[in-house]
Amino acid sequence: MVLVNWAIVLLLGDDGCGKFEVMITGKTKLLGVIGDPVEHSLSPVMQNAALNELGLDYVYVPLPVKKGDLNRALAGFTAIDLVGFNATIPHKQAIIPLLDRITPEAQKVGAVNTVWRTEKGWEGTNTDVDGFIAPLIPLDRDWSQVMPVILGNGGAARAVIVGCEKLGCSKVAVVGRNREKLEQFQRSWEETGLKTEICPYSWQDLPNLLSQTQLLVNTTPIGMSPQIESSPVEATALKHLPNGAIVYDLIYTPRPTRFLQLAQQLGEYTTIDGLEMLIQQGAIALETWLEQPIPIEVMREALHSVITCQESTISYFTLQIFPKS
Repeated sequence: MVLVNWAIVLLLGDDGCGKFEVMITGKTKLLGVIGDPVEHSLSPVMQNAALNELGLDYVYVPLPVKKGDLNRALAGFTAIDLVGFNATIPHKQAIIPLLDRITPEAQKVGAVNTVWRTEKGWEGTNTDVDGFIAPLIPLDRDWSQVMPVILGNGGAARAVIVGCEKLGCSKVAVVGRNREKLEQFQRSWEETGLKTEICPYSWQDLPNLLSQTQLLVNTTPIGMSPQIESSPVEATALKHLPNGAIVYDLIYTPRPTRFLQLAQQLGEYTTIDGLEMLIQQGAIALETWLEQPIPIEVMREALHSVITCQESTISYFTLQIFPKS
């Protein structure tokens, strides 16, 4: 009887986006991202690029999981010895009661985006917090004297607020259109132990707020497709920002967004888009799973390559199955 070790080679990308091989064998360890939908995720691009650079026998794959199937999926991950995974919409909140432990940051945010196996079971954290502040830390500001202005009061705003607390901001201004929802958002932090004071404001307050801040963050979807010609703040209001302020948009496509284009045209502002946050939070997740330094620049180059292509996703997967020599 002759035993043959089979391998699968996964070719990622095309001639425009770059191409590399991921070898999959019976010993390959599995990582992934769960969501519904999950086909659009750019995480496999950057995570597999990093794994390839490190020469590790791992593969990171998108795992479509319906909302009602989360419990069964987690049991299946345990059975197949999956090392860890990211969670995206609609699972960031729903997965919390299914985990054995979550970090204090995840408790404050009220969402988990990174999960890993331990001897005691599944644990989770939220790497969006550190991913958000990573590009801000090198800017060397006295954050205790800054009251960030945050546009929007949804789930993304929560990670930003915890990030601002971690930077040392004593107050944050949260701007929303619905007063009742703003007040609910403010009350939702009462039992979290958040040290940063949340100050709710309406959109009409923006000009006055902007004149007093050094950090403006957009957490709304305004500027994403199909609203790519829209900006959450018009030029007339944006002019109130003092020179030297930071304008941060969590949206990463198109690049730059209309919001960041206006900021670049109107003043001497530092602009940051959501791509760097995506890269940084992904690198933190990968470091959590692998417990070793991560080649962030490789991840950055892989994402930049894909996003500059006409199709902002992997153009195709090609599987080749052959006997290993």
